Amino acid sequence: MARSSLQAAVGEERFPSRSEQLAAFVEHAAWGNISPAARKALKIRVLDSLGCAFGAGNGAPVRVVRENIEEFGGNPLCTMIGGGKTSPDRAAFHNGALVRYLDFNDSYLARGETCHPSDNLGAVLAAAEYSLASGRQFLTALAVAYQVQCRLSDEAPVRARGFDHTTQGAFAAAAGAAKALELTAPQIVNALGMSGTANNALRVTRTGELSHWKGLAYPNTAFDALRAAFLAMRGITGPREVFEGNKGWCQTISGEFEIDWSKENLERVTRTILKKYNAEIHSQSAIDGMVELMREAGFTGRDIDRIRIDIFDVAHLIIGGGAEGDKTVVRTKEEADHSLPYLVAAAALDGEVMPRQFEPERIRMDDVQSLLRRVTVVSDPDFSRRFPEEHACRLTVTLVDGRTFTKEKSGYEGFHTRPMSFARVEEKFHRLAGESVDVFRREEIVDAIKRLDGISVKDLMGLLG
Repeated sequence: MARSSLQAAVGEERFPSRSEQLAAFVEHAAWGNISPAARKALKIRVLDSLGCAFGAGNGAPVRVVRENIEEFGGNPLCTMIGGGKTSPDRAAFHNGALVRYLDFNDSYLARGETCHPSDNLGAVLAAAEYSLASGRQFLTALAVAYQVQCRLSDEAPVRARGFDHTTQGAFAAAAGAAKALELTAPQIVNALGMSGTANNALRVTRTGELSHWKGLAYPNTAFDALRAAFLAMRGITGPREVFEGNKGWCQTISGEFEIDWSKENLERVTRTILKKYNAEIHSQSAIDGMVELMREAGFTGRDIDRIRIDIFDVAHLIIGGGAEGDKTVVRTKEEADHSLPYLVAAAALDGEVMPRQFEPERIRMDDVQSLLRRVTVVSDPDFSRRFPEEHACRLTVTLVDGRTFTKEKSGYEGFHTRPMSFARVEEKFHRLAGESVDVFRREEIVDAIKRLDGISVKDLMGLLG
């Protein structure tokens, strides 16, 4: 007789599956268990994400997403940022695409994985608006999504196995959406089982010739995760043993790992990092170093003959020309924001890296195309050992007149060792949203986020639409 049948026959208590343990954590998560520091960090990340969303409204892929939604419609229960209403799952996809498109939203660095926990905002926000949640309920659900994604990134990285970080996101978005919908533990188990089984994405999304899908992969996962939560709410079941089962997630995707969810908290959001520059997360310290070095030494980008960047191995592998393709071939926004040579060359020539550095005409210009080919990226073993606790790099710039300047960095404003204040994120929000939202509405949004634990999600969405 099979063990499960024997257990049933003799009444033996079975051990809870890993998804049941995770579901218990999600169900018991509470606002009162979130520290003041984590509550503040959540509000800062909501504001940061919304700035990214408003700044992305004119992006070509985002416009296509909106056109697609407007053609096919959807029960108008949830708000699309920037105007209009649609069904919750389509709102999650649209709003998630806005947050992600610029690649200016937050990140989390684990030794074997990098993710963007604010990618969960679209699904959690739609679930919270649908369920008429309070701001506290929304922030608690968002904290759950952050915790699940970050801890799975810590303990179950999948990048080296050829899978995208959206793979862990299938569990994070489902957990956050389920919490916002106030699902029971058994319903949460089913949502996790469906979403985690169905959304195992390939890393080719972010290697080689990059496409629009780089910015839409997680919104798609969030769409599916929210749909799984709604199906679970109505009684559809999913694989209870999604993690440990025969040919389950551990066996086929992640390998074995252990997380004791009974000992987890809701504080991981405080370890996520914000971007000072509109660029891939591993480039931030190098860009900061280039801007600072030019200011200190008094040269310009046009004075530069060549640049050498010694940096930690993850940056070299992903954006420096290591394992994920040639980074000197830069033709599109997606390729530009994942090319360390382009990003540092643009910083040297323009003194900043913001959305305008990814306009097609800027990418094609001879000055940046020439300089990026004179950037060498080298993996440094010492810097690699210090990652992810440090974001270390060393820039060596040789000018056309033969002079050489060197700058070493271990972090930047926005890194977890130098957190960005609410005031600084507010400045970023106004800069990104300035072209699409008038100053009075922007001030109302900022004020609403400051008071988000005392208002409803409906109040916030009234401002965002």
